[in-house]
Amino acid sequence: MSQLPILLLLPLLFGAVLAVLASLWRPVAAQVVAVLATATTLVFAVIALFQVVRDGPISYALGGWAPPVGIEYVLDPLSAYLVTIVAVVGLMIAIYPVEVGFDVRPQRYVPLYPLVLLLLSGLTGVMLSGDLFHLFVFIEIYALATYPLVALGGDRGVFASLRYLLLGTIGSGLYLLGVGFLYFSTGTLNMADMAEQLVGISDSPTVLGALALIVIGLALKMALFPLHVWLPDAHSYSPPAVAALLAAVQVKAGAYALLRILYDVFGPAYLGAEGLPVTTALTWFGAAGIVVGSVLAIQQPDIKRMLAYSTVAQLGYIGVGIGLGTPLALVGAMLHVLNHAVMKSGLFLVAGGIIQQTGLKTIARFSGLGKRMPLTMTGFALLALSMIGIPPTAGFFSKWYLVLGSLEADNVVLAVVIGTSSLLTAVYFLRLFERIFVVEPEEAIVADASEPGPRIVGTVAVLSLAVVAIGLGNAVLVSRVLEPIAIRLVG
Repeated sequence: MSQLPILLLLPLLFGAVLAVLASLWRPVAAQVVAVLATATTLVFAVIALFQVVRDGPISYALGGWAPPVGIEYVLDPLSAYLVTIVAVVGLMIAIYPVEVGFDVRPQRYVPLYPLVLLLLSGLTGVMLSGDLFHLFVFIEIYALATYPLVALGGDRGVFASLRYLLLGTIGSGLYLLGVGFLYFSTGTLNMADMAEQLVGISDSPTVLGALALIVIGLALKMALFPLHVWLPDAHSYSPPAVAALLAAVQVKAGAYALLRILYDVFGPAYLGAEGLPVTTALTWFGAAGIVVGSVLAIQQPDIKRMLAYSTVAQLGYIGVGIGLGTPLALVGAMLHVLNHAVMKSGLFLVAGGIIQQTGLKTIARFSGLGKRMPLTMTGFALLALSMIGIPPTAGFFSKWYLVLGSLEADNVVLAVVIGTSSLLTAVYFLRLFERIFVVEPEEAIVADASEPGPRIVGTVAVLSLAVVAIGLGNAVLVSRVLEPIAIRLVG
């Protein structure tokens, strides 16, 4: 089915337009449109993933203009895998109650769900783009949709949005400048064509400078330590559903672009001993991010800010996997993209349910919530155990592959860092377990709390059960999808 690449994008783009019209009629209709659009994309994404794993990549020439002159959408196992993750998280956010997820009541003329669908469209376009400039366009699309969503968090959210806008613009500018240098050197923007043109000119200062600019720009978009400074405020001050979108899938677009460009466009000639040490930098900055993010998460009294710094640490795992570049490390990085998307979106949605029922964000005041909200807190426990890396949950297996990848690269220090980080993660989640499940309620507001609505409990239940299902079924996912991708990337 050669139209599958564009079929993944069209429901979200048309859904964004229809959601604008629906919001003029009835505010709730816009949410219905968002659910239908994301569900349709998810169906197409699952079909696409099975098809490309079985039959190989699909190329779609936009407007009938063949590459390298025209814009090409490429659907292969890696892009189909990422699009499926985006669609799953997008559907959960679309189902989640708008008043809880976005801190606003449904109103006419408020383009809330159009922005959500535009954000998902941009992310999907990044995954599908086979053209470096077109990839930049989609990066800007999702970024422009993100800024107003973060600003829904009130005065602090507005300031966080402004900081993200400024730093995001710098990241986009660096990436675009690097793409410009590559175009001057190769005369093409198509990724596959550029990969051929770059062979034999690995000593070009212009190309090496372009590589450095692109890596720094995308690392800033990914919020890889120490370029993460925009992330804690943007995630902790934005509404819960927005924070879930940002942590689960938005920052993964930068990670995907890094992986795709480093290994599919530049290749080993630019990443080996004779090229720039970009993979070494990614590895050690990722390792530093794991430690620093975990330590800062331990110090946070606010649950959303704790989860925000936890995201810094989790992105470090992905950076380590991409930087190491061994098949096992890349499998670990790609598996952790999925695991973290499910875990962190679920945890932010749990936080939204707690805030709705109690109005509390401070961890020290959560005493007794386990008895008052047993279903939601059981889901929280499963998600947290996966974050720590307790088998058989999903989080254990991605960390395990990263440890094996570190040993495969003869880097025992990284293996120790990854193992130790689970202990640090346990520290900040165990204090939550104690408050929620052991200590008796200390405030009337907690004593009067109850389970949130069925849509909150339902989305949390789906995501918490998913971490168990992914953990139990990881061998199938790795052997049929992720391992072949990793082997193809590193040759």
